[in-house]
Amino acid sequence: MKNMLLLFCCMAMACLPAFAQDAAFDNDSLVNGAIAPALVAKQFSFTEGPAVDKDGNIFFTDQPNDRIWKYGTDGKLSLFMEKTGRSNGLYFDAANNIISCADERDQLLRISLSGKVDTLLSLYNGKLLNGPNDLWIDKPGGIYFTDPFYARPYWQRTEPDIPGQHVYYLPAGSQNAVVVDSSLVKPNGIAGTPDGKYLYVADIGDNKTYRFSINEDGSLGNRTLFTEQGSDGITLDEKGNVYLTGRGVTVYNPAGQKVAYIPVNEGWTANLCFGGKNRNVLFITASKAVYTLPMRVKGIE
Repeated sequence: MKNMLLLFCCMAMACLPAFAQDAAFDNDSLVNGAIAPALVAKQFSFTEGPAVDKDGNIFFTDQPNDRIWKYGTDGKLSLFMEKTGRSNGLYFDAANNIISCADERDQLLRISLSGKVDTLLSLYNGKLLNGPNDLWIDKPGGIYFTDPFYARPYWQRTEPDIPGQHVYYLPAGSQNAVVVDSSLVKPNGIAGTPDGKYLYVADIGDNKTYRFSINEDGSLGNRTLFTEQGSDGITLDEKGNVYLTGRGVTVYNPAGQKVAYIPVNEGWTANLCFGGKNRNVLFITASKAVYTLPMRVKGIE
């Protein structure tokens, strides 16, 4: 598992440009005085999927070890859950439950903070999904998720059951997902705007990130190239800036212009979210470690 992840990281890093020396970046307008992200802990195999609850606590996955961890607003780190269905991307719903992309059986799970687990989605048209990876939930409670294929050593299959790697939408209360985009090579990171008008999806397989318009029925339209950089994870801040991961964190304004770069002292930055009581702490999952960075802006989650 570790070798597979390292190989993927090296391949993905080769597709990403080095931005650290770009003098046009102005981190001071976003970052609140810290020189670099502060290391919280470095005891994991591969960290992913950070998500913030209603109180500002952050939950994230150590995917190879099948665990979900909690980083509290008090700065304390604790193990929340083991045997999580190989959870990867996480997001909190309106009822403060964790919604998990769990690729042990290629499902979407709902996990309460008391540890109760329910299955929201298991199959698409009677077939196994590729491996739900990352997700975003709209205001009505519908779930957008990406489904790239990364072969796992704990699977019996070596080929996908479904041709193509798609973006799906699971309407609130439904047990049937629908494909809302099938044009991307390998969709991965995903995040929407708080007004529900736009959805950002990173195509890590083609090193691009797109912005879609969200229609009233949940379908997507008006696919627009946002930037020629792919990403493992995506988050947004209150100003509409878009944060992409990979080799550190690169920040784009809503017009798609690079406005900041945050170096991270790890080989691969997988994902990120805003947390803390005031939602002004950027939490970064990076390979075997997790980091925090105080910000001048707040997140929208």
